[in-house]
Amino acid sequence: MSRLHVVEHPLIDDCLGYLRDRRTDMADFRRYARLLTQLLCFEATRDLALRSDDVETPLEQTTVRRLDEQVVLVPVLRSGLAMLETVAALFPHARVGFIGLERDEETAVARGYYRKLPSRLGESQVMILEPMLATGGSACATLELVHAAGAQRVRLVCVVAAPEGVAMVHARFPDTGIYTAVVDRGLNDRRFILPGLGDFGDRYFGTVE
Repeated sequence: MSRLHVVEHPLIDDCLGYLRDRRTDMADFRRYARLLTQLLCFEATRDLALRSDDVETPLEQTTVRRLDEQVVLVPVLRSGLAMLETVAALFPHARVGFIGLERDEETAVARGYYRKLPSRLGESQVMILEPMLATGGSACATLELVHAAGAQRVRLVCVVAAPEGVAMVHARFPDTGIYTAVVDRGLNDRRFILPGLGDFGDRYFGTVE
């Protein structure tokens, strides 16, 4: 069974077109990033467990289905915060953990500076939010931390992935499902994804000149 899920939808292609375009301003970048994140999450959570409940409608009793899984969201700081608001709106009862990683621009190696995770991760579906899966270093560092904290079922949701990052994640964590809008061509000599969309966090938060 493939653990790589490239989510295809005309709206995703349209959003990705705006996100790639260097002329897209911050407000529109945020708008399309949120919509694309929502569409990705619909697919990434398609198989969550449900339970049956009996309720009274205004007219009669009926049986409904409700989510029967605990969800934990783990955005990778800083850019993962851009996805958190959208996903948390879909799962208002989800608990949230945070992993702070900083990439060394010379070596592209991720350095951890913050970690705060909820308890009982083994009972939950954990969703790591990381917009750009480039080398896979940050994703693997995050996966190591959540598994060390007891997580058993983990999915990685990203906007754009590079083949190098996908290969690294699946070499080290073969059971991790990756959900992405696209797998791009590869990395340049600075370890940025090509064609990519630039630095996601800078464009989303307005910290690019």
